[in-house]
Amino acid sequence: MAQLEDMRLPAGAREALVNDPTFLRQLVEAALNRFLDAEITEHLQAEAYERSDARTGYRNGYRSRQLKTRVGTLTLFVPMDRDGTFKTELFDRYQRSEKALVGTLMEMYLEGVSTRKVRDVTEVLCGTSFSKSTVSRLVGSLDADLAAWRERRLEVAYPYLVVDARYEYVRVHGQVVSQGVLIVKGVREDGLRELLAVEVADTENEVTYEDLFRRLKDRGLTGVRLVTSDDHRGLVKAVQKHFQGASWQRCQVHVARNALGKVARKLQRAISEDVRAVFHAPTLDWARQLKGEVVDRWAASHPQVAAWLDTALEDGLACFAFPESHRRRIRSTNGLERFNQELKRRTRVVRIFPNREACLRLVTAMCLEQSEEWLAGRVYLDMRKLDAAVDTQVPHAAVVDEEVKSMAA
Repeated sequence: MAQLEDMRLPAGAREALVNDPTFLRQLVEAALNRFLDAEITEHLQAEAYERSDARTGYRNGYRSRQLKTRVGTLTLFVPMDRDGTFKTELFDRYQRSEKALVGTLMEMYLEGVSTRKVRDVTEVLCGTSFSKSTVSRLVGSLDADLAAWRERRLEVAYPYLVVDARYEYVRVHGQVVSQGVLIVKGVREDGLRELLAVEVADTENEVTYEDLFRRLKDRGLTGVRLVTSDDHRGLVKAVQKHFQGASWQRCQVHVARNALGKVARKLQRAISEDVRAVFHAPTLDWARQLKGEVVDRWAASHPQVAAWLDTALEDGLACFAFPESHRRRIRSTNGLERFNQELKRRTRVVRIFPNREACLRLVTAMCLEQSEEWLAGRVYLDMRKLDAAVDTQVPHAAVVDEEVKSMAA
């Protein structure tokens, strides 16, 4: 059986490497061509022109093939046999290396490295560059796995939901438009957090949220008792329609921020302290008493602000029907917004996504990663306290119904 030749560097190779930048490429190219000749010799059990009873076939020329490597593009001459049975292992090994490289490209992309920087890195590593479209195409092989995660069955109950949206620039039909990224977080019946859904939509309205909630229920979403979000009209209406009997909690942080914009700068501290006092009250009765005092105080000088406070503060009190130890984490969308800030850090390097699929791909991959981290982490809430709570302080659907009626008016 033929053996591969000893491929030690010839004399003077060190000097040639310094003086001739192409020497290393030529050296590797020559070595691999000798490797290919050795492979076919082993396959046919005979050297070229060798007479041997052990011969299993005959050579039939060569075909050239390009191979991109970190030392440059090599021109290799792949030998052929008359029966077409010879297949080199060299390119199989290269394909394994290429898969490892593609995996690295995906990891770089998902970690927030721009496609331009990925291209520059591959040019240094491989002696050739991958275009931005090529990088996006390679990363596109993740789509099947990411779609499977988005469509997975939800096997447990989720008493608490948090819904939030952010916007990304996406190129659609040759134009750069703003696209809504809708994300739903759930707290499971075992107290662990999980990201349940992520979608990219043309707009954030009642229809898109209804579709989002309908798909969640089709996947098995059950047990919802509280939905926390901002006061987006379409979202509130969709909550009322799809989660009848559940409470809607208006994000207290959003209420506090919005209140600042209702008054002059010199009054912002006063209204901020009033809002904080209501939301930090120890009991629901105390909170409503303080709310009445705040509304009366502002009605004298700012009647429109007082009317807004009367509704906004009431919408922020739904969390008082739930265990006190849970309220801090269910009264706002802060937890999900912190994750959205991480999304922003990653998507900022992309700036403009080439299409919706690219945007959904990156955001989904990050959501999957964060969700798995939460599920493998510590318990977020002790849900045994929820089972022991008496939920009579706030009627489940009353707040949502009141909000919807006021909007309709």
